[in-house]
Amino acid sequence: MRADVPLHRSLLVRVLAVSVLVSVCSIAATAWLTARSTTVAIRQEQGQALTDDARTYDTLLGYAATHPGWNGAGEVVRQLARDTGRRVTITTEQRVPLVDSDSGPPAKLPARPTASIDPLHIDTALAAASGSSLTTGSSDALVPQGDALAAVTDHIDPRAVGPFLLPRKERDALRVAAERRAACLRGSFGSVATIAYSPSGRPVLDTRGARPYSDTRCPNTVLDRPTATEAKALAALQKLVDNCLERRHESHVRLNLDFTWTRVPGAVPAQAAGDGPRGGVVPECVAGSRREQLTPYVAPPALLFLSSRGGDTSTVFDLSPENQARIAGVAALVLLITVTASVTAGTRLSRPLRALTDAVRQMEEGRAARVEVKGKDEIGRLAAAFNAMAERRERLEELRKAMVGDVAHELRTPLSNIRGWLEAAQDGLADPDPELVASLLEEALLLQHVIDDLQDLAVADAGELRVHTEPVDVADLLAQVATAHRGGAEAAGVTLLTKADGRLHLVADPVRLRQAVGNLVSNAVRHTPPGGTVSLHARRADGDVVIDVADTGSGIAPDDLPLVFERFWRVEKSRSRRSGGSGLGLPIARKLAEAHGGSLSATSVIGEGSTFTLRLPA
Repeated sequence: MRADVPLHRSLLVRVLAVSVLVSVCSIAATAWLTARSTTVAIRQEQGQALTDDARTYDTLLGYAATHPGWNGAGEVVRQLARDTGRRVTITTEQRVPLVDSDSGPPAKLPARPTASIDPLHIDTALAAASGSSLTTGSSDALVPQGDALAAVTDHIDPRAVGPFLLPRKERDALRVAAERRAACLRGSFGSVATIAYSPSGRPVLDTRGARPYSDTRCPNTVLDRPTATEAKALAALQKLVDNCLERRHESHVRLNLDFTWTRVPGAVPAQAAGDGPRGGVVPECVAGSRREQLTPYVAPPALLFLSSRGGDTSTVFDLSPENQARIAGVAALVLLITVTASVTAGTRLSRPLRALTDAVRQMEEGRAARVEVKGKDEIGRLAAAFNAMAERRERLEELRKAMVGDVAHELRTPLSNIRGWLEAAQDGLADPDPELVASLLEEALLLQHVIDDLQDLAVADAGELRVHTEPVDVADLLAQVATAHRGGAEAAGVTLLTKADGRLHLVADPVRLRQAVGNLVSNAVRHTPPGGTVSLHARRADGDVVIDVADTGSGIAPDDLPLVFERFWRVEKSRSRRSGGSGLGLPIARKLAEAHGGSLSATSVIGEGSTFTLRLPA
């Protein structure tokens, strides 16, 4: 489609050019500033990296302590990678990949792993860095039992509880008992009693601040003895420890629920120094037995590799005072260019818009308004369209005033006649005989005709002209119109002829279509002298049905031809409403044609006659 405005003059192109200029300047300045103000350095600081490594290790160690394998660790690993911004890879001890946070090609593993993930042999250095208490003994004590307690540090993650994990029923029973005991302590001694829960689900009651005899005042045997699950697991562990001690020729001990032990009454302790119940043999057997018991419940040992995504180096800004001054200078320059370009473009755009605004205000005040057309871009086209609209508006205003005068004249004449005759009859100057009544009726009918025509035009102007379409035979329709107007034509001495090229059919409103063609015929008969001819000819042209209404009248001057469809316009100004019609027939005919999706046009030759062409879609 051909553009109305040449591309090089287009407002869009000019605005785009200004935007591109500003963008290019900004990008160039940013690139120069970045090249001058950045250096290559290690992306992460060592302290932050150690914290992230320790957190990752602790999270994965907790997963390994509570799951028998690594199959479901994918989401945990990906979340850690998102939080730390690093690639997390878990492999077997033979470096066979198990879980990788990235879905791309396998990572190139570093020479040394970041850590070894084994909940049964924790890395105390990373555990300390993570801030977690990954030791057993008093820090994770369940319920101390016995007098002789031996705290151990066996490097087993306390979250690895294995068969000691309490089912929901036992957990709920212990929770109720702990809450009851805590309520008793608060009510009896006013002490603060808080409840925590061990990894196995057993509640641990902190009774600090209670009196020494609180256990006797607020006893609870449910909390003081193992549950069925714990007793079963503890018995299995006791058996493993006994077997180990027998192999090491050591006296038996009795394990408590917190994995401390007491000497069995009557057992003969070993005499070798360091080999008694408090020596090194018993802790080794207890730790080894626990690992043997927990092995089926924890994930197998794995290696953890943490690597950077996209390389080990990154570019960082060197915000020295010199670079800060350079940044401020470049930013000020870019801002100055942007403001200058924007002000220039905005001024060039707003000046003609302000002129258009002033012209619109002048039109509101009823004054003639024009704007100067400069350029051939969209603004220039808008100014030209505004001037054309202003001219059209002035012309329409003149037509409106003329139409109001014509309407007043058309209505005043019959009303004056009717009033005059009625006043004469009232004063006794005229007899209300049948002839007078007929004359008054004729004036009333003419007045009604004008009002009906005005109403049809008002409905058409409002876009509310309704047509009820149905199949229409064009030849029959022309015959009906000719029959209706033949009497008037014969009275005027005009011959009325009809012709149809074949069987032509339309889908139209027959009543409205007869009205349109009838208006054309009555207009042609009115302007044809006696002895003339008015012909109706229907044909097909370019897929449309065309109806020509031609007369042999005096014709219409070329200057007057564009005005024939104006309301109340007459070729002969001297003709009266009786001889020249109301001046609304042709405008109504055009509106009816447009309501059917068609058009109405006129051609004329002075001295030979006029032809009105009604074109409708077939």
